[in-house]
Amino acid sequence: MTTTSDSPETTSSRQGRAASARVHPAVETVAAYGWRLIVLAVVAIGIVWLLRQLWVVMLALVVGLVLSRGLAAPVRWLRGVGLPSALAALIALVVLFGLIGVAGWLIVPTVADEFQSLGPTLNQAVDDLERWLIDDAPVDIEESDLAQYRAQAGEAIGNSFRSSSGSLVTGAVAVVEGLTGLLLGLLVAFFFLKDGAAIRSAVVRSVPKRRRDLARRLTARAWRTVGAYLRGAVALGAVEAVVIGLALTFVGADLAVPVAVITFAAAFVPIVGAIFAAAVAVLVALATGGTGPALVVLVVAVVVQQLDNDILAPVVYGRALQIHPLVVLLSIVAGGALFGVAGTVLAVPVTAVAVNVISEAQAARADADTVDGPVGPASQEAAGC
Repeated sequence: MTTTSDSPETTSSRQGRAASARVHPAVETVAAYGWRLIVLAVVAIGIVWLLRQLWVVMLALVVGLVLSRGLAAPVRWLRGVGLPSALAALIALVVLFGLIGVAGWLIVPTVADEFQSLGPTLNQAVDDLERWLIDDAPVDIEESDLAQYRAQAGEAIGNSFRSSSGSLVTGAVAVVEGLTGLLLGLLVAFFFLKDGAAIRSAVVRSVPKRRRDLARRLTARAWRTVGAYLRGAVALGAVEAVVIGLALTFVGADLAVPVAVITFAAAFVPIVGAIFAAAVAVLVALATGGTGPALVVLVVAVVVQQLDNDILAPVVYGRALQIHPLVVLLSIVAGGALFGVAGTVLAVPVTAVAVNVISEAQAARADADTVDGPVGPASQEAAGC
């Protein structure tokens, strides 16, 4: 039986072809990560698409969670005096909206005319600022450029009012979607307040038994985060509204009450809301008081923001909102781009809950590693002794 052997030239050429066909390890690593990242991106896009299609439902869930968290203490007290859960939840919701209605009945007629004057006043202030930029500013700015920027800003604001499908819609459709979400949110809040403990137990039981302690920790952390966000936004908003309103009154500017209301509402959107409220206050002071009052209000707004950010916010929010300002900004922009105005308002609490839940999961893993101890040769020797 005869055997054939390859010549040295054939063997070397085959090895050369094999070497040329071998992929560089760096390329293999990039390819391995690349297709996984593509799969994750497709999944993320699918989740975002689904959330946009179910935006009204998501809005109802978030509104219901926020309302139920804010009314949890009164409902607990009502249960403590012997009321059934359903009746306690109903009374809490009725009292809340009754107080809102009474406050509106007392305040709205008084400041309605001022709110109607707010829009023209802001337009006048913007016109005055544009004239100063064109005529007296140290930089050369053309009137056509300012008109273009103003049109782009108006278009951006208009684009924020969109339907759940993401396309521009009439104001009527946006209002219908918002009202539908709010009404569903009331029903969700009622059932959360009535059956919150049972719902949480059902969620915990739905996970594997070995993960139930972690699920309890994560849900408790999310609940505390929402409560801290609400307390912080209300407290900081009240402080900023009172100070800005008093500053406008002190300098002799008009529309102090509407600006204070806007400042309070803007506190629910950290960083961006504060900047927006300060800009409105300065423009109102400029249009109704002049340059000097506007500068005074600007200084007051900056000082108040610094005091809130450096002193009050860490105490009021605690760990709940100890997230980097860049994360806050990106979440607000992403929420507005995906879900419009409502997404801008809800972006921060949703992001805060996500960040805190992830932090709690990491802490739970670290605690488990500490309890179990390292697994290695030393541990094996100790176990064998």
